[in-house]
Amino acid sequence: MPRWRWCWRRKSKGRPPAQIFIYSLPKVKRLMPIPCLNPQPIEVLYPEYEAIRLVDYEGLTQEEAAKKMGVSRGTIWRLLESGRKKVLEALITSRPLLIADEGELIEDKREVDGKKSKNYK
Repeated sequence: MPRWRWCWRRKSKGRPPAQIFIYSLPKVKRLMPIPCLNPQPIEVLYPEYEAIRLVDYEGLTQEEAAKKMGVSRGTIWRLLESGRKKVLEALITSRPLLIADEGELIEDKREVDGKKSKNYK
């Protein structure tokens, strides 16, 4: 029997979204350009930030980053694509970049490289 089925509370069919493991929360939540031509901020979510950090900053492959975050490589690809697009849009249009803390972070017992992770729902 599948572990998912029709859910009347969410009013949709299909699997529930998978939990994403995040190991490093950003120290800076808002980046403001000078001059700021448009005050409307662009929001980057925690999973997008974590995917960009792992692949672009730490130099991991998408497969390694997917394994570390507990998601598929396709999900990492989509997170990278949307996160990079948002960062570039903020740079090109001179808009503030806000790292949004939407969603639910849950402390987790899982450790990788001596760091505890947080689940993101």
